This record gives sequence, C-alpha cells and structure tokens, in this order.
Amino acid sequence: MTSKTFDYEVAVRAEAILGEGPTWDPVHNRLIWLDILGARINTYDPVSGHRTVRVTDQHIGAAKPRTGGGLVLNLRDGVALLDPDDSFRWLHHEPVPGRRANDAAVAPDGSLWAGTMRYDEAPGGGTLSRLTGDGSFETVLDDVAVSNGTGWSPDGRRMYYIDSPTRRLDVFDFEAGRPVNRRPLVEIEEGAGFPDGLTVDADGCVWVALWDGGAVRRYTPDGTLDRVITLPAPRVTACAFGGADLTDLYITTATVGLEAPHPVAGSLLVVPGAGKGLPQPLFAG
Repeated sequence: MTSKTFDYEVAVRAEAILGEGPTWDPVHNRLIWLDILGARINTYDPVSGHRTVRVTDQHIGAAKPRTGGGLVLNLRDGVALLDPDDSFRWLHHEPVPGRRANDAAVAPDGSLWAGTMRYDEAPGGGTLSRLTGDGSFETVLDDVAVSNGTGWSPDGRRMYYIDSPTRRLDVFDFEAGRPVNRRPLVEIEEGAGFPDGLTVDADGCVWVALWDGGAVRRYTPDGTLDRVITLPAPRVTACAFGGADLTDLYITTATVGLEAPHPVAGSLLVVPGAGKGLPQPLFAG
C-alpha cells in the first residue's frame, strides 16, 4: 500500500446535510455536486471560483450532464431531464411511497444506471435500473437496500457496484451491456465504515468513499488496498476526478446525524494530484 500522504483542501465550504454525487462536467469545466436531503444542485468552477445553487422540488440523488445539453436528474419520484433552457420533463415517473433516489452513473453506452433506496433503508426496498435517452426503462437489480456507487473499468468489461449495508464492493462481468456473474471484490472490515460512492481511475483502480470511516480508499482491480486518504469528516459519501486534466479528486461529505460535525463536514473537498481519472460519458439524451 502506498504510504504517500494526501493533503486535502476545502474546495467549497458548506454545511450540506447529505453532500453527494460529485461529477465533472467537461462541457462547462465545472464540478456538479448535490445535497440530497437539502434538495440542491451545486456547481463549482475551480478556475474562476464561480458557484451556483439550484433548489429542486424534491430530494435528488444524482445530476449528470447530457449529450443534448442540460442535465439528467435522479429524483425521488423518478428520472427527469432538465433542458438547457431550464425546462423540466419526466423521462420516467414512478413515485413509490417511502422511497427516494440515490446515487447514479452513466455507462459507456450513455445509459443512466439509477439507484433507489427506502428512507428507512429497509433491505430489499431499493433498486438499480437502466434508462436510455428515449425513456426505455429496465430494473436490473431489485433486491437492494441502499444502492450506491456504480462504475465501469476502463475497457468496459467490468462493472463495480455497492449496496452499502453489505459492506462490499462487488464486481460483475459486463457483457453486451448487461452485468453478469456478480461476486465480492472487497469486504470492508468492521469499524472502517460503510462503502458509499465510488469512481474508477485510468489505471482501472476503484476509489471508494467510506461513510462513518472518514476516508477514501483505492483498490486495485484484484481487490488489493492500494492507497488511503484520511479525512477529518467522518461521513464521506462519494468521490470523482475533475479539473482540466482529471487529476484532482473531489470528495463530498455529510453532516446528517452528527451531533458535533467537524468544521469541514458538509463541504466539498479536493485532493489535488491524487491520481488520473477517466473521462465520464454523457447521458445519451
């Protein structure tokens, strides 16, 4: 395991209830991130420092750039499109009482893989579904508790996935656009927190945020722990590479449930030069 020390910086000081979903937007050269329970879409331009905040009508789990401009949104009641002119329309509307959206990712083919979970985190209450730009919808996993990080290897032949209460980072073979042969790649030990969001780097390694673990870990494709970034905020939720050369690791954090949050809890953090990320595909819609 690399013993190098990684120093974090506060990119955006905030008090997000549940900061999540960092995503680099290559079209506008900005970082998109969310406050799920605060129902906010935030953007941050690291060059100019310019920031925006958009309040949504319901809890939001993910916001990803689209090939047609605007964003695709994973919302409490389904998946919607936000057009460049700020108009809003549902792509798939499926409200389920007691359930909300959570993390989502765009696959190499431009489809959105959108996760859900129950507010009470009941086992089997969540799903992972695949949506395309024409609105076609398919539930891929239907026995999930807290659907979280999803990502693909650089060659697109593997899919990584986290259902947080399992304490596992699972891997699938990805064949003809479908995940098969699910198996555990990593099991997070007791006391180290729960795996949450993830990102895959250009070397094919998987970076995993640890909720209640105060850290981001990097695992090699064979599941070996390779690097650890230790952070003072215990509730680390997700990570993504950004910046012009995709070498800066952006990390979201949360304050929810903490009686005395650390001063940087809820902020967007960044570790400059942490590694080399992969360009993320845009949602094909």
